[in-house]
Amino acid sequence: MTIDLVKEISAEVFKTILLASAPALLVSLVVGLAVGLFQAVTQIQEFTLTFVPKILAVFICLFIFFPWIARLLTTFTINIIEKIPVLIR
Repeated sequence: MTIDLVKEISAEVFKTILLASAPALLVSLVVGLAVGLFQAVTQIQEFTLTFVPKILAVFICLFIFFPWIARLLTTFTINIIEKIPVLIR
């Protein structure tokens, strides 16, 4: 196993992690900004008000994007398993 191979696998891992987590993180960011703006406009400073909309939005996002995330992770896993003969050398 060479250093170049380790770099390639590491880059693929990080790319897959970023792609799989991006939808949930972006939805959480947008909902957090919207709730923060709502709190600033109405001057309601309730800390728990932020969590419920974010959790609901992330769950809905994961429900919608789960097939795509599962396909992405399955493809990554299949690619890694297919590379095992190369990795053993």
